[in-house]
Amino acid sequence: MTQRTGRAVVLEEFAEPLRLREFPLPEAPAGGMVVACGYGGVCGTDLHLQQGHLDIPVPLVLGHEGLGVIRELGAGTHHDATGAPLAAGDTVMWASSIACGVCPPCRLHREPTLCERRRTYGVNRGLADGPELSGAWADHIVLQPGTTVVKVPDGTDPLAAMSLACAGPTVAHALYERRPVRLGETVVVQGSGPVGLAAAAFAQLAGAAKVVVLGGPAGRLERAAAAGIGDVHLDIAGAADPAEVLREARAATGGDGADLVIECAGVPAAVGQGLTLARRGGSYLIIGQYTDAGDTLINPHQIVHRQLDVVGSWAFTGAHLVEYVRLLPALTRRFDLASLVTPFPLERHAEALTAVAGGSVMKAVLTS
Repeated sequence: MTQRTGRAVVLEEFAEPLRLREFPLPEAPAGGMVVACGYGGVCGTDLHLQQGHLDIPVPLVLGHEGLGVIRELGAGTHHDATGAPLAAGDTVMWASSIACGVCPPCRLHREPTLCERRRTYGVNRGLADGPELSGAWADHIVLQPGTTVVKVPDGTDPLAAMSLACAGPTVAHALYERRPVRLGETVVVQGSGPVGLAAAAFAQLAGAAKVVVLGGPAGRLERAAAAGIGDVHLDIAGAADPAEVLREARAATGGDGADLVIECAGVPAAVGQGLTLARRGGSYLIIGQYTDAGDTLINPHQIVHRQLDVVGSWAFTGAHLVEYVRLLPALTRRFDLASLVTPFPLERHAEALTAVAGGSVMKAVLTS
């Protein structure tokens, strides 16, 4: 008998334990599909969601990054974002958000990442909105029409693809549209989580002369180095004297500062530090401040004296997911991405969340 239920990890109340629940598995919607979601990534944003740091509806199924196999297609002709035909049994990834297409950012400003009514799997699709299975921390997910879906290249290790499933498209947006890495540039990346490692790896692929990764804890930096990501690795998180580590970072750039500094730490205090790491006439690209972690002091003289271009970049669109998937063969040839991932079965979701919060794993992925 065909399975018509699905299990999913549900956030029922903020700052309370999550629950593994079972839901009816609906038919695939017209123009959409049901995917057997074998892999659901645990992102730092999920920690913030669980703690109530963002205004989202609860209860809901968490998980905004996933990879799975198409189980059922709804009525209509189906192609992925590149135009390739889709069929049951294809392995796919999907963009977490669907932009409305009619608000001013979508219609006038050509900035769908800033859509005022974005619907995001695992973030603002509550159980009451239906269908319940609308997050990737589940063994099945129902994808609505309008979702950007892209086939994963044959032979791709799913754990490698999931290593940067959210971070990769986020950085693709930042480095493709907001402030590209230029050939021969020296780059400093603040932060050694998935976003920081995606930024460092993409900078290396783009032809940076040197990439300095400034982060921590030490175990994360060791994993990054073992995977081939970054040229210099400096632990500022565990340093007795952070100012000395900042001096080491500047020295590693040649002494004058980096052409481009990319903030991926998510710690407000990192911004003031990052401004001092760029050379005069350089650029500061801020990606990591996704949730409002509070105010911080900066010295605006650093911006003026260094004549910096300071640029922010928010989230990603389906087009950036396509760029990430297109880059996967090149990324996996050069970097050991699968080594960054620690898999956990759905039943061990609490353990996975604790590991991410404590920094004991680089990237946790729930499997089913």
